[in-house]
Amino acid sequence: MREVDVAIIGAGPTGLFAAYYAGFRGLTVAVIDTLPEPGGQITAMYPEKDIFDVGGLPTIKGRDLVANLVAQAAPFGPAYLLGVRAEKLSYRDGLPTLHLADGTDLGCGAVIVTGGLGSFTPRPLPAASAYTGAGVVYFVPRLDDLAGHDVLIVGGGDSAFDWALALHPVARSVTLVHRRDRFRAHAATVGRVRELPVNILVNAQVTALHGAEKVTAADIAVAPDGTRRVPVDTVVAALGFTADLGPLAEWGLRLDRRHIVVTSTMETTMPRIFAAGDIVEYPGKVRLIATGFGEAATAVNNAAVAIDPAAHLFPGHSSEAG
Repeated sequence: MREVDVAIIGAGPTGLFAAYYAGFRGLTVAVIDTLPEPGGQITAMYPEKDIFDVGGLPTIKGRDLVANLVAQAAPFGPAYLLGVRAEKLSYRDGLPTLHLADGTDLGCGAVIVTGGLGSFTPRPLPAASAYTGAGVVYFVPRLDDLAGHDVLIVGGGDSAFDWALALHPVARSVTLVHRRDRFRAHAATVGRVRELPVNILVNAQVTALHGAEKVTAADIAVAPDGTRRVPVDTVVAALGFTADLGPLAEWGLRLDRRHIVVTSTMETTMPRIFAAGDIVEYPGKVRLIATGFGEAATAVNNAAVAIDPAAHLFPGHSSEAG
């Protein structure tokens, strides 16, 4: 069984800042997330969007904020357990143990749940269900990975059009396919994409993917014209994500709909289990990244005292520590 002082469930901005702050406090940390990359909702849905409400940063791209948070925590060496879900919670001698989906048992001094809206699961692309090769993705953490590619984007929401805007400068070609002739995306974003040499196909669906080890082409049925085959190097399935608390809902935590109820110290109703960020609920809660950062520090400081009652609740300012 692996052991750490603090296990953080959720690698979004709040979880990443909690990883930094716990490291600053001298605690060992593991960060767990079902997604294969850190960043949570930002990485999955809007890495190229500008964020304006983080203190001290007039504007910053989502992916850059995530990269900075990872770099901020890096000196303290948090362990990242990505692409795996925390399934069960048990206690041994009063200390929590997390049982992960890959069979790992993680003993903890405390747990901080920073799961945002819960576990993200991408809505599958039906045409990919029978396809076993590579080249189908649900988000693009690094745009340069698709440089020179013929990219096919499937979807009609904000994410689909954001990917079209972001990938147009680096890809060889971008085709966007949507099954209706109306889009859920913001009208201004749709207008910007229409001004680019992006091929937009409406009333259309991807019916099949081709290629052995990697996708090389896709069949697209366009009403009423019939099916056409287009060359494709990468398919971005921007069909949205479903989010739910998953196994967390069975842990015995007090819930308010899909949110975890906490006190002013970010404590839940379960011993040594804290929570912070969009997943928590308390009177006056405001769901902002900036709010999550403060809640993360509060959760870590109170977890540190739970782990070691002789520890100070407030360790001082980082500028004093050097």
